[in-house]
Amino acid sequence: MSLTIEQVTEALRSVIDPNTGRDLVSSRSARNIRVDGGDISLEVELGYPGKSQIEPIRQLVIGALRKLPGAGNVSVAVTMKIVAHAVQRGVKLLPGVKNVIAVASGKGGVGKSTTAVNLALALSAEGARVGMLDADIYGPSLPMMLGISGRPESTDGQTMAPLEGHGIQANSIGFLIEQDNPMVWRGPMVTSALEQLLRQTNWNDLDYLIVDMPPGTGDIQLTLSQKVPVTGAVIVTTPQDIALLDAKKGLKMFEKVGIPILGVVENMAVYCCPNCGHVEHIFGEGGGERMSAEYHVDMLGSLPLNLSIREQADAGRPTVVADPDSPIAAIYREVARKVAIKVADKARDMTNKFPSIVVQNT
Repeated sequence: MSLTIEQVTEALRSVIDPNTGRDLVSSRSARNIRVDGGDISLEVELGYPGKSQIEPIRQLVIGALRKLPGAGNVSVAVTMKIVAHAVQRGVKLLPGVKNVIAVASGKGGVGKSTTAVNLALALSAEGARVGMLDADIYGPSLPMMLGISGRPESTDGQTMAPLEGHGIQANSIGFLIEQDNPMVWRGPMVTSALEQLLRQTNWNDLDYLIVDMPPGTGDIQLTLSQKVPVTGAVIVTTPQDIALLDAKKGLKMFEKVGIPILGVVENMAVYCCPNCGHVEHIFGEGGGERMSAEYHVDMLGSLPLNLSIREQADAGRPTVVADPDSPIAAIYREVARKVAIKVADKARDMTNKFPSIVVQNT
């Protein structure tokens, strides 16, 4: 009995990607379907980095297709393809960078940088090419967190090569100054330095550039939102009312300048005593969920207040690298996957598909 492509396509409508919640047909993930008698072959293309998801999804597809009457050999190849997505109007994409994700908070001390670096490492672990820009000119922490030292090299005196740590391309003002040297600069100098770091770094074929923003809603945030092609922003907060108040200001700022909010990460959500197991909500409870509900944005995940997160970041080996099989690393990976899927659902950037139109007087 010979199968038809229509039968195979109909069977694939029942296969739901567990990460996106969408079937493989409506999401256009199933491609190049071929049927030869009872033998079936196809490709499944994921729009997000999901190295750990390839085999589970492949088995889901094989299981569904083998139920078809007369099914023979089933060959399924699962691949990943990350493309550039739309940004603010009038802002061009950066050379060598497909998507820019800003990680921001309204105030300092909420674990934003730790979240940003673990998010970047989680995306990289899932097969993406990832870079990080430390936009906190006054308090750069990326060199320590990624365990990188040295200065960026320049072959032409105008641009510089990013340094690399744990497979992440990175640049920071911290690579260019002495560790204990304070940046006593006014706003225009700071924003100029940020633009130079961003545009004069030779980013090498990045799927995602994670920008670790400084706290607040000042000059750097406005420069980034007006001149840098940001695909979306992640807001980091603690459940504490004061932190939430400032995080909401940051969220509203991105909304006003047309940058989509990809979601909220709640940090230091709960403390579990390692000796007795007692659980304490030191900074309050459920603040991130209330904020996400109030502003209709996704709650990406909640992370505990845990000594190991701080120790590992300070040692230059953040949790996703230092303890990849831990429950905390699993939360970071889940947050990273949700962020990547939110990006994949955005409209694609089509600016390079159209020719430039030049009007000349003749």
